[in-house]
Amino acid sequence: MPAPPRVPLAAFVVSLLLGCVPGESATHTGYLPAAMTASRGDGGAAEASETPGGRLAAPLLASLPVRPREARPGYAREQFGHAWSDVDRNGCDTRDDILRRDLQEVRLEPARRPCVVTAGELEDPYTAKHVEFLRGGGPAVDIDHVVALADAWATGAAGWQPARRLALANDPLNLLAVGAAANRAKGGSNAALWLPPNPAYRCAYVARQIAVKAKYGLWVTEDEREAMKKVLQGCPDEMVPEGGGPIDAPEAGARTAKQTEAPTRGPKPTGGADPDYGTCKEARAHGAGPYRRGVDREYEYYRDVDGDGIVCE
Repeated sequence: MPAPPRVPLAAFVVSLLLGCVPGESATHTGYLPAAMTASRGDGGAAEASETPGGRLAAPLLASLPVRPREARPGYAREQFGHAWSDVDRNGCDTRDDILRRDLQEVRLEPARRPCVVTAGELEDPYTAKHVEFLRGGGPAVDIDHVVALADAWATGAAGWQPARRLALANDPLNLLAVGAAANRAKGGSNAALWLPPNPAYRCAYVARQIAVKAKYGLWVTEDEREAMKKVLQGCPDEMVPEGGGPIDAPEAGARTAKQTEAPTRGPKPTGGADPDYGTCKEARAHGAGPYRRGVDREYEYYRDVDGDGIVCE
């Protein structure tokens, strides 16, 4: 048998410094060495592995507490504030913020209110279908709470102060513009009961749920965790999205776009409300509207065709 080739001493030293041995190739994976393992924090829960681009979803899931859902009575959408608030105080309500973020070919109505999205196109991540959005044209597009508010209520949010529930309901991290049909099929389900029909989006969907639950300190059920683990087995390098809003918002719900715009009509009648004009067309002709559910009593006068909580926009 021929003797193995002799490696010059200088080359061997260089190989040691590079972490290789002769005959092996070094491949850069993008991960820091310490990022490949989870450590134990003071609380005993596994901390998420850190990578240059964020946190891996699977270790972060492992760090979430596991408990059964709480049978807490009293859940209602109103427990999370009226829809939709202007929590970030940019003069636009959260719904229009998300529509402008997620839709393509967005069209606005600057003559009335520059925040209001009147039309756009959506590549629905839940179904991989193309959806046309037209305000007032029917419920084609919804803004989904990725961690459903009903699920949040049963996994920790019932014990929160109103300011934190308001923040969760309006946090861009927990919101996606999606096709209305898929969103309504999901309802208040967690990942054990519902996943997007589009298999290509399931890893990102589960990772976003994990990010939200970790950010707000919500727990997962055993079935939910197992369903998430099963999804992530097919994408072990999936990272969670980061960012979003603060975890506490002004309890009263910050100013809405309606409250921040300069007044364009005369004072309301003595009772504090606009008269019932019969139709939104007539209301707009008098410079009135829009009206928001839970904010303006005039909302009850008109039909909310697209179910977005706003009439006469």
